[in-house]
Amino acid sequence: MRRLFVKLSFKESKFFQPDMMFQSIYEIKPDFLRAQGVKAVLFDIDNTIAPYEVITPTVEMKAYFKSLEEAGFRMAFVSNNRKERVHIFNLDLGYFYIHSARKPFSSGMRACIKHFGLPKEQIVCVGDQIFTDCLAAHGAGLVFYMVAPVNKKESKFFRIKRLFERPFIQAFKDRVKKRHKK
Repeated sequence: MRRLFVKLSFKESKFFQPDMMFQSIYEIKPDFLRAQGVKAVLFDIDNTIAPYEVITPTVEMKAYFKSLEEAGFRMAFVSNNRKERVHIFNLDLGYFYIHSARKPFSSGMRACIKHFGLPKEQIVCVGDQIFTDCLAAHGAGLVFYMVAPVNKKESKFFRIKRLFERPFIQAFKDRVKKRHKK
């Protein structure tokens, strides 16, 4: 019985669940962010914004970031990838970034909070993974928006990791359904 309780409470923990889910970053619109009281957005890069093999932002990605910028939002990248990858991706954009962030540890998120000088309630993190992005965001006290991975063709390691994420994603969906029934 105790084992079942631990299993259920772990799955039910909001620490391991996104606060909201979207199909892609492009569904996260400036008006929506403004309505949530958001002033800054921290983005993961790989498989959140672009597939691993896309080295620089596409025209569509640049237009999206420009729309956020023009709406007054500040942005940063928090990536576990190496400096060269993040730097090259960010060259045309010029945002603050943290490379080698070591997510799920939240030090990269905290560095961005400090950089922006905003209350945590005004910053959201956007990523595609529970065990890195979500844990790092919640560990830093931030709201986490999860997006579907850009590239569905992933290595065996990531496919296995996604299997372990499923119960948490389902728990989030169940929580949303329950909220809408009230």
